[in-house]
Amino acid sequence: MKSYSSSVIFGIAIVTASFFLGKAYVDRNKPVGTIQVTGLGKADFTSDLIVWEGNFESKAFDLQEAYVILEREKKTIKDYLYEKGVNKTDIVFSAVETQSQLKPRYSFEGKYIGEEFDGYLLTQSVTIQSKDVKKVENISREITELLNKGVQLYSQPPRYYYTKLADLKIEMISKATKDARVRAEKIAEFSGGKLGKLVSARMGVFQITGQYSKEDYSWGGTFNTSSKEKTASITMKLVYKVD
Repeated sequence: MKSYSSSVIFGIAIVTASFFLGKAYVDRNKPVGTIQVTGLGKADFTSDLIVWEGNFESKAFDLQEAYVILEREKKTIKDYLYEKGVNKTDIVFSAVETQSQLKPRYSFEGKYIGEEFDGYLLTQSVTIQSKDVKKVENISREITELLNKGVQLYSQPPRYYYTKLADLKIEMISKATKDARVRAEKIAEFSGGKLGKLVSARMGVFQITGQYSKEDYSWGGTFNTSSKEKTASITMKLVYKVD
């Protein structure tokens, strides 16, 4: 009788162990449900910093004379900008670049016989960096007025920046994360599940493009400086468990 009881208990133990081992095997091979979503954070903003640059030059056979001419043009430009209301601290003049100019020589028969000295060319640039965007914009458009003062300034298109970009980026990340979670909740709801814990989060590339422009996003990020009105965007890729 004791032997029979032992056999029964042993058999029950085998059946129970087989059940739990089988369930563990099934659970092991059952894929963990996850949802991967991408959220978008986007905002329009107006640049609050402008950078404008222009170049001017002088040329003479005597180096000292070339410097005198350049200094005279520099003073004319400074006086003009001061009259327009630009702060002295917003104006920066670069170092002077000096080049010896050469020109080809030809014989009476038209044969090239070498080069000869053609004077010194001195160039310098002036840069304005200001938060008075409108004022500097107007100056960049009216700078040809310097021609009437005897100065030829080669103006570059203004560049526009935003000094609160770090704060804006944090705001965009928050918006993108919230957008991604809403998407994940909807997907879980429609699939009959419940959104679980966040598994991973990955930030996409921060992009800045001109408003209403046809600029394309790039893998390395786009950073527009030609438009005063801009649009910032960023994506967040989130992975959630599904309970």
